[in-house]
Amino acid sequence: MKRYAIPEYLREKYGLIATVTFTAFFSMFFMLVSVPFSHNAWFALGTSRAFGFTLTFYLLSLLLVIISKRIMYVTRRLWQMNWFQYIGWNLLEVILICLLYTFLSVKADAMGVVTLADDTPIDIFLNSLVFAFVALVVPYVISGMFLAIVDKDKTIRLMNARDIVSDEPVDTSNDLQKVTLFDNSGVMRLSVSLSNLFYIESDDNYVIVWYSDNSGAMKKYMIRCRLKTIEESFRDSPLVRCHRKYIVNMDRVKVLRKEKDGYELDLDNDAIPPITITKTYAENVLSRFKN
Repeated sequence: MKRYAIPEYLREKYGLIATVTFTAFFSMFFMLVSVPFSHNAWFALGTSRAFGFTLTFYLLSLLLVIISKRIMYVTRRLWQMNWFQYIGWNLLEVILICLLYTFLSVKADAMGVVTLADDTPIDIFLNSLVFAFVALVVPYVISGMFLAIVDKDKTIRLMNARDIVSDEPVDTSNDLQKVTLFDNSGVMRLSVSLSNLFYIESDDNYVIVWYSDNSGAMKKYMIRCRLKTIEESFRDSPLVRCHRKYIVNMDRVKVLRKEKDGYELDLDNDAIPPITITKTYAENVLSRFKN
């Protein structure tokens, strides 16, 4: 199911905050604009009792979405969500909000705040589905497209990094002499010779680049960037993903060792502990040795 997995940026903090913020404004605007087109809507502004129900519905709906996205964020390391689960998750949000709207509608009718005529709770629920779908799913799709464009831009920046002008002599024996990394804002943070780079480690929303300086001393540098972006940008280079948390420089691998639970890599620096190869990436790593 890995090929159906959603992009990581959809569950990152930045992406979820952007989605919730855009959805909050979009849904509020749509909620007010749609009032004339719904015969059982009780949305209102001002100091009326109906406004109290409107405000309650909006705030509770927003809280539900925030809690839902928060759960989606904190569980991102526990399990990988595929597209079917992601769509189902968002549709469940729509259904819960429609149930909330139906409950408040019946309550408002019982209190004499609004008159719902002969509409049954089922009628109210089905009618609200259309409006909730537009108010939530449309901004979700727009936000996803925006995040995809931003993520693609980051990848392009990294892919173009190899064309950066340098005052160092160019060694034509290797097409990729420099690994230049940008943060999530598109700012270049690190440019290190491939021959000096050992591996890159994921640390939540950051990556840690482990490399040696000209004196041979081990260094590390932290950048706010996704490991997935680096993997995709340097796909045809010696930088290979071997674990959910690691990308290794295959030129610095000294030993490939088979252990009881799988394979491990020893790099040509004794200060670096063995790096585990997980089953997901084993075939890709082993193919490098076959070649």
